[in-house]
Amino acid sequence: MESRWDVLSALGAVTCVWLLLQVVWAVARGVYVYLLPQVRRGAPWLRAQGAWAVVTGATGGIGKAYAHELARRGLNVVLISRSLSKLEQEAKEIERLHGRQTRVIQADFTRGMEIYADIEAGLQDLDIGVLVNNVGMAYAGRKLKRVLEWEDPGQSMTDLVNCNIMSVIQMTRIVLPRMVTRRRGVIINLSSVASLRSIPLCNMYAASKAFVRSFSNALATEYRPYGITVQTVTPAIVATNMTTGFKPGLLVMRSEDFARDALDTVGLSSDVSGCLSHALQVSLMTFLVPQWLLHTQGGSQLFFRNVDRLKEDNM
Repeated sequence: MESRWDVLSALGAVTCVWLLLQVVWAVARGVYVYLLPQVRRGAPWLRAQGAWAVVTGATGGIGKAYAHELARRGLNVVLISRSLSKLEQEAKEIERLHGRQTRVIQADFTRGMEIYADIEAGLQDLDIGVLVNNVGMAYAGRKLKRVLEWEDPGQSMTDLVNCNIMSVIQMTRIVLPRMVTRRRGVIINLSSVASLRSIPLCNMYAASKAFVRSFSNALATEYRPYGITVQTVTPAIVATNMTTGFKPGLLVMRSEDFARDALDTVGLSSDVSGCLSHALQVSLMTFLVPQWLLHTQGGSQLFFRNVDRLKEDNM
């Protein structure tokens, strides 16, 4: 009997040590990535990757903020998005505020392969040092729905896959070969906190962002020996058009502040939340909301009940 208790005590001690080491590692990593300004690579390192940055979904939200922040740090910027008038307006604003060159490429990322020949031609003569794969969409109407409740489910599903997944693959395919040849370059792929859980009523968005995380993390390992920095950014809520109803505050970042903090982490970690506030939120969510909770009968009933209450409040 005593020997059995000895084994259990040893297992308990090992478990406690393991959990303590995880906490120490998380705290040390957080301090290194988010709180030590002296370890940041800085604007000269970023400019040394190449003269131009390319940002998809660059006319609003996080993409617009990345475009301005990259220009502020001394890079010329190619803005790619759907609306030509917004692209031209944003390009003029970047040139006026930051004195950098710009180029615009109009593209609707919900379309198929046909858009990428023009994008590739538009980037052909540029020394591209940074690619930000930011463009993304949630779901038709932005309301929480079961997939068969979407308007035109087949087309809506295809649009989301093209925008959130295909864009990351194809833009990487276009830009990466010349980065490998020069043995320098940065690729930043925007995922989401939703990627960390399979989420009912938001399942395709969450799954598409999980793809981005998986693809990006594997790519970082594959091309690190070639001098390429690939970073996955997994934010919580940032105040953008996609997150209407959330105002900037302690937990919700302004897109401009988020882009500045996130760019400070490039080269320090290949998988970040972008800022300290979101890193803490992601850690708490991972600990407090286990995956199984959303998919048990009781957990799913509680989830749907709260969703129904939110719908009633917003009617």
